[in-house]
Order: sequence, then C-alpha cells, then structure tokens
Amino acid sequence: MNTKMKRRVSGVLLGAAIAAASGTASAYNLVNEDGKELNFDLEVIAGYFSSQETYGNSESDPSWTEAYAKYGFSGSTMISDDAALYGAANVVTSATFGDGDAAGLTTGDESETEIEDLYAGFRNDMVDFSLGRQNVTIGDGFILNGDSLNMGEGLDGIVPGFSANRGGAYWLAPRKAFDKTAVLKLGGDSGLRSDIFWIESDNPAQSSVEMAGINVEHVSETGTFGAMYLEGLDVDSTAASFFGQQGRDGQETLSIRYQGNAGVENLFLSGEYVTQENGVTGADSDAWYAEAGWTFADMPWSPTVNYRYTSYDNGYDPLFFGFNRGYGTWFQGEVAANYAGPFGTDSDVHYLGVTATPSETLTVGAMYFDFSDTNNGAGTNDANEINIWAEWVAADHLIISPLVSFYTPDSASSTQGNDDTNTYFQVLAIVPF
Repeated sequence: MNTKMKRRVSGVLLGAAIAAASGTASAYNLVNEDGKELNFDLEVIAGYFSSQETYGNSESDPSWTEAYAKYGFSGSTMISDDAALYGAANVVTSATFGDGDAAGLTTGDESETEIEDLYAGFRNDMVDFSLGRQNVTIGDGFILNGDSLNMGEGLDGIVPGFSANRGGAYWLAPRKAFDKTAVLKLGGDSGLRSDIFWIESDNPAQSSVEMAGINVEHVSETGTFGAMYLEGLDVDSTAASFFGQQGRDGQETLSIRYQGNAGVENLFLSGEYVTQENGVTGADSDAWYAEAGWTFADMPWSPTVNYRYTSYDNGYDPLFFGFNRGYGTWFQGEVAANYAGPFGTDSDVHYLGVTATPSETLTVGAMYFDFSDTNNGAGTNDANEINIWAEWVAADHLIISPLVSFYTPDSASSTQGNDDTNTYFQVLAIVPF
C-alpha cells in the first residue's frame, strides 16, 4: 500500500466556471433584511470515469460513476455596524457506482449521508474567530486545503476491524471539513494578516491527525508573501500504522511562499518552499515549486501559458494538499495524482499548461506532465501524461467539464504493470444554484 494516497478537493466546484454561471454559486437566499441573512446551500455534482488500465482495481478496464449532493443552511446576523455572527449546518450524501475507481480504493458499493459543515463564528473588520466542523485552507493548497481524501471500501478487510471508508466519491471528494477546528484570523484584506488554527481530522486515511499551526501573510497589489508553521500533535495509531503515517505525531512543517504578478499586469508568479521533520525518526525532507505564467491578453481567446517545476523529496509527507487553482493544482496529472502515483511525494515534476477562453461560457486547456526521479531515484514510476480538458457553462444551472488523459509509464515495472499508454476519460456535470 503506497503511504501517500491522493487528496482531492473538488472544492465548491470548478472556480472559474462557477463564477461564470452564478455570482453566488451554490446558495439560494431565503432572508436578507435588517442585517440578517439566511441561505439554503446546495451543491450537486455527478461524474463518469473510465480507465483502460488499472492501478489496484480487479477490473482490467474499470468504469464508474461518482455523485454527491451537499445541502443545508448558512447565514449571518449583524450585532453592530462592523461585527457579525455567522455559521452553517450542511449535510453531504455521496455514492460510487460501477466498478469502483482505477486505484481500487472504492468498490462501487459505497453510499453515505453524514454531517459536513457545522460551525459558528464572529467577525469584524480585523478579527474572525470560528469553531466547529469546517474546511480550512492556507495559501493555494500546496500543504493544507481541507480534509478531502474520500476513500471507500476498497481497503476493507486488510486489517481486521479497520476501514478507511468515508462514503466513496473518491475523485469528487465531497467531504472536506475537518471534524474539529478553532480558527482565529487577524487583519484585513491587505497589509499584514495572520491565521492561528487548530484542526483535528476524523478521516482514517489521514490517520485522524490533530495539528496546530500559524500562518502569517503580507498582502499587497503586487502579490502575497506568506509563511506557515504546522505541528502534528496526535494520530490514531492503528490508521497511522496502516498508512505509514506514524511520523505525523510530532511532525514539524515550515513553509515560505509567494504568489502574485510583481506589478506586471499579465504575469503570474507562484512558488513555495517546504521543510519538514518527521515526528518519529527526526528525518528531514523538503518540497518546493516555482511557477511562471503569462496571459496574452490582446490575442484571440486570451491564452495563458504556465510552466512549473516541482520537487518532492523521498519521505516528504504532502499532508492535506488539494484541488485549488484548477486542474493541475495540486493534482499533477489526473492519472498520476489520483491512481498511479507519485501522489505528491518522492518525484520531480515538469508541468506545461495552456488555457484559453473562446467565449464567456467556454474555457479549454491542455497540460503536459513529466514525472522523474521517482521511488527514491530508481525511476521505476517515471512517466509522462497529457490532459486535455474543457469547462462549458451549458446553462444557468449546468456546467459540463470533460477531460481526457494519456498516461505513459517509462517502465513496465511501474504501478501500471506495463509501459502502454493508458487512455483515461472523465466528464463532470455540475449543478450550481
């Protein structure tokens, strides 16, 4: 069992497409008067997936369907001119049908309904404090982007009495709230600001880890500089032993990052450096990336070209990385990041991406990934992958997003078991309200 499985946050859907479809995306306003607001929240996504190759599924060419609905209420009430109380209570129903995913982490027999968000908070112009079950994200999700690893019944029975099942919908990952949180945000939208937080997971695939951290940022028109310290406080010993995550108890992670345009309108720059100490062995490992992009704003379809290099040490624990800026972050390659590995560790990755917008309702893109120096330098899981995708706002309450991938291992000793090109396909139907 690979100790670094994938973490996916489909988030509140595909950000750019949702913005085009609806300014409020997934909320229907019920009350908005006298400083009081109450919303009915609803997210609905279904996806069909197929893979010509398998990475743990007993079917030779599995196909499967995933779906979820998130529904409930959120709201706020003003208690003074600049202060409010707020909160949310939501439930998620999820399911996987068919053969289960290509990694065999779901079987196609999963369905579950559980509480997702249940939190309350206070905020004013400079302070925001919240408690409860909620998502927590820092930066662009390279380390921390919600508790969104959603396994199914595929690992049941390996250890008697232990299950990592969280309701399936592995790719869509509808469950992203940490079980318990306390989050204090200090500062406004610009200048110096900070987040001080405590989180506890109830996700067996994350060893139900408990962590605390502090994030400090300086936000300006030219970009955001940030630094974060994160410390592991406890793990579930059975789950940690199963997934090889014992080192999270006492683990120390420190990162510095930047993202912005450096004052150049069409430029995009992003980078992060992470150093991490294993809480059991004391071993150090690093991860880092550097990315640059340019938007050709005066050309038809306003194409954007991005290049990124990422390096993950052997032994680096990617923690709670997730789907944040869109396809390719931080799931680098749909097949590699979700099924075949390297799952955000023990590899070097070259990425080249092109995105264009033919119309206000259509965005298209293509991505190339080259994975090297895998498996502690042995290269046995080296590969390259091409993803071609689109996001089409078909109607006010329907977004269609197809993606096709061509994944080619360099060696027959890869997790695929051969060096053939795998053609992988997925299509999502997203219903925002």
